[in-house]
Amino acid sequence: MNDPKSNAELLQRSLNAVWHPCTQMKQHAGDLPLIPVARGQGAWLYDFDGRRYLDGISSWWVNLFGHANPRINAALRAQLDELEHVLLAGFTHRPVVELSERLSALTGGALGHCFYASDGASATEIALKMSFHSWRNRGRDGKRDFLCLAGSYHGETVGALAVTDVAIFKDAYAPLVRTAATVPTPDARLAEPGESPADVARRAAAALERHLAVHHEQIAAFIVEPLIQCASGMVMYDPEYLRLARALCDRYEVHLICDEIAVGCGRTGTFFAHEQAGIRPDFLCLSKGISGGYLPLSVVLTTDSVYEAFYDDATVRGFLHSHSYTGNALACRAALATLDIFAEDRVLEQNVVRAQKLAAAVAPLSAHPRVRHLRQRGMIVAFDVADADPLFSRRFYRAGLEREALTRPIGNTVYLMPPYIVDDEEIAHLGRALAGALEASLQP
Repeated sequence: MNDPKSNAELLQRSLNAVWHPCTQMKQHAGDLPLIPVARGQGAWLYDFDGRRYLDGISSWWVNLFGHANPRINAALRAQLDELEHVLLAGFTHRPVVELSERLSALTGGALGHCFYASDGASATEIALKMSFHSWRNRGRDGKRDFLCLAGSYHGETVGALAVTDVAIFKDAYAPLVRTAATVPTPDARLAEPGESPADVARRAAAALERHLAVHHEQIAAFIVEPLIQCASGMVMYDPEYLRLARALCDRYEVHLICDEIAVGCGRTGTFFAHEQAGIRPDFLCLSKGISGGYLPLSVVLTTDSVYEAFYDDATVRGFLHSHSYTGNALACRAALATLDIFAEDRVLEQNVVRAQKLAAAVAPLSAHPRVRHLRQRGMIVAFDVADADPLFSRRFYRAGLEREALTRPIGNTVYLMPPYIVDDEEIAHLGRALAGALEASLQP
C-alpha cells in the first residue's frame, strides 16, 4: 500500500484517478480543493497535515456513532473470522436472519419481510418494482404509475429519478426517465398567515386526495420522505400529513412507501420517522445509518400481504430482483452492532437531551437578519439564508472547514446532522462554527 505523506500528495493522486460524486470535477482542480482524510476518530476527521474537522453532517448522513467505533469494529472483526459474504439466492446466514427479525420487531411485526440491497437508490427501485409487480400479480395491471411530493428526492438511478423532483439531479436525464406525478409538499414554511404546520399538512393532504380521487386506478404507490425532505433543503412538515396520507392510500387502494433512507435510525427523534404519525407504511426503505455508516447496506421491509402476492408455484410470479452483495454478512453484522448500541445505550432517550443542546447552540442564529425558518426535528437542525447568491453554499463550506467543522449547505439552506456521540463541547463548537461561517460567507 502506497501511503501518502501529505495532503498534497493524496490530493493530486485522487484528482488523477477518482471521479468524485455529486461534483463538478473542475471545481476540485480550482477553488474548491478536496479534503484528504487520513483517519477518523469519534466525531472528528483528520487530514494528513494535522488539521481536523468535526463531522457535522455524519459523512453524508450515514455515521451514527462516530468513526472507528470500537464496538462496531469488534463486531466486524469477529464476523471476518466466520463469513464475509455468500450469495443470498439459495443460501442464508445468521447475520441476515437476525437483522431481519430485529428490524421486523421494531415495526411491531407489521413489516415482516426484508429484501436487501446495497444503497438507498436500489431500495427505492426495489420498493417501486415490488409495488407494481404485486398489483400485477393480483390482476391489477393498470396500477403502474407512481406519485411523489414536489421537491422529493429518492435516489439517482433511473428508476429512482422517476420519483425524484430535484431538477439538478433529474433534468439532464429526462429522456431516460418515466416521470411520476407530483402533489404539493406539506412544507411548514408555506404556512399562510394564521396557519399552523398541521394546517399546511391538511391543505397538502387535500390536494393529495383530489389527485387520488381521479387517478387512483392507475397509481401503484405514493412515496414520501417522512417528516423531512432532506435533499431539497431539509423541508420539515407536520406528522398530520402522514396520518392523512395513510388513510387516503387505504381508501383508494394505493401503496404507501416510506423512504426513511435519510430520516430513519433515530434522526427525527424516533427510530422510524413514520412512528410519530402512529402509522405503518406498506414498504419501508432504510439505508445510510442502518450499518452505522460502515458498509453499504439497504433494506426494504414490507407486509405479509405484499409478500403473499409473490408466493406461488410459478417462477415468473416471484420477485426476481437481485444484487451480487444482497444481504452481505459483514454489512448485516455492522447493522446488528448498530442496533445493539441503540438498545444498550438508550440512544433515543439520550438524543432528546442532545437535541435540546443542539437547539440551544444554534438559537442565537435566529436573531441574525439574514436567517429565516430556523427549524429542528430530532437531531436535524436547519435554517435558510435570505438573499443568498449562487456561490453562498461553497463559501460557507470553506468557511466551516476553516473553523474545524464539516458542513455541506444545500443551496441557501444550512443544516447540521451530527453523529449521536457529540458531547457538549462539540455541540457548542458546531454552534460557534456555524455563526462564524455565516458571517464570513456573507462578506462581499
